[in-house]
Amino acid sequence: MPNITEARVLIIATDGVEQAELTTPRDELRKAGAQVDVATPSGKEIRGWNMTDWGEKIPADLKIEDVNCDDYNALVIPGGVINPDKLRVDDTAMEVVEYFLGSEDKLVAAICHGPWLLVQADACDGRRMTSYHSIRMDVENAGADWVDEEVVQDGRLITSRNPKDLPAFSAKIVEELKSGDYARAAE
Repeated sequence: MPNITEARVLIIATDGVEQAELTTPRDELRKAGAQVDVATPSGKEIRGWNMTDWGEKIPADLKIEDVNCDDYNALVIPGGVINPDKLRVDDTAMEVVEYFLGSEDKLVAAICHGPWLLVQADACDGRRMTSYHSIRMDVENAGADWVDEEVVQDGRLITSRNPKDLPAFSAKIVEELKSGDYARAAE
């Protein structure tokens, strides 16, 4: 699917999501022409976390339980500490994550603490990944080869470390959606 205007991207999040890690990829993907939906556990707006305090309210498009994964080409998992910690114990959210990870033609991108959902899904073993430095040991204990780089791609999986990496993270997602080559082998 080289035409990004045909791409549909799902972002899953809940209260406490690091605001910029949701809004930056959402806005960059929309600017590039992709359709982006934000799904939350309640289907209602959530409250972002803005680095050191509560941030803005972020609108939702649907409930996570109402997501039809087949409708989407990519899943974006933003971080913050609170967001992935809540979602990794949410059975419905984890079903969505596991579906995307198990599909051969879907892209998965996680930033900051977002890789906690990948750890929970037992999807790190043998992969080259990055994350926020405080969960490095979690990612390594799950079997990943953790590296300190702004954006890391291993096949259909993209990971980044923190909000400073958002330009590279968002650009890599856009690049992959434009290429349509979701099953590219690790470099």
